Amino acid sequence: MDALAALLEGPRARGAFLLRSLLSPPWSLRIQDESPLTLVAMVRGWAWVCTDDGAQRRIEAGDVGVFRGPRPYTVADDPGSEPQILINPGQVTTTTSGEILCETMSLGVREWGNDPDGDTVMVTGSYEQVGAVGRRLLRALPEMLVVPRGRSDERLVGLLVDETVKDLPAQSVVLDRLLDLLLIATLRTWFSGNEAPPWYHAYGDPLVGKALRLLQHNPAHAWTVADLAHEAGASRAALARRFTELVGESPMAFLTEWRLDLAADLLQGTDDTVEAIARRVGYGSAFALSTAFKRQFGVSPRDHRLGAAAAAVPSAG
Repeated sequence: MDALAALLEGPRARGAFLLRSLLSPPWSLRIQDESPLTLVAMVRGWAWVCTDDGAQRRIEAGDVGVFRGPRPYTVADDPGSEPQILINPGQVTTTTSGEILCETMSLGVREWGNDPDGDTVMVTGSYEQVGAVGRRLLRALPEMLVVPRGRSDERLVGLLVDETVKDLPAQSVVLDRLLDLLLIATLRTWFSGNEAPPWYHAYGDPLVGKALRLLQHNPAHAWTVADLAHEAGASRAALARRFTELVGESPMAFLTEWRLDLAADLLQGTDDTVEAIARRVGYGSAFALSTAFKRQFGVSPRDHRLGAAAAAVPSAG
């Protein structure tokens, strides 16, 4: 499993929020939903994306943008347009005075906006949760990236656009998978032409790439650098030197972080006991995992699981 594959194993879409927006000027949306990752495919027209630090980017028909939260940003017909609509956590849409707009501006199945014949049409897909495994990749992304028309995967964009407004059996599953495919295609294209973190390119190295896959595919194994070097077909010193050079940390440091990130996701995504999770990710006991987990995340595995459960409970009203 490489870094991009790990992204989809972590924040893989499961009932992701998807919506086709149809808008005519003037319009301005203040996005403050705290979603860690949002993808926008422009179908028609254009939009300006403005971050609070002053960055501005115009995205046009055929472009695909990816926005990393949780910091808010504004999407509008013009950088000077004042926000008229707030997109809040849980994708609750309100006016700036707090009036709920979700039903008022509905135009059909997963369609929303101020004009059914709007000059601007865009499809938005939001990953509302990201697991610990995916955070390594998310840290490598800028807050805003755009893959322009001609480099984006137009086939996937077209499929997602068409499927978004359908109301068929298992439609949410179809949309989740299409969103995943478009996200991974967009990030793969973006990384090919932009500066990527060292560990991303390390997967293409014959020695280090093999070592990374061995660690990620079998975290429960009692790895040592010597064992890893033997499996990868290199000397211990050569592997340790090359791995640290390309990945930016030692093999054992990488493995520790990988194991703990996996444990964090398993605690939130399964009902397995801490003991079972410990053995699944390479720790000999629940106590050993708990000690390492608290050192890494500042909370116990139990509190991490309880915190996730509490966050999943909808608030009243």
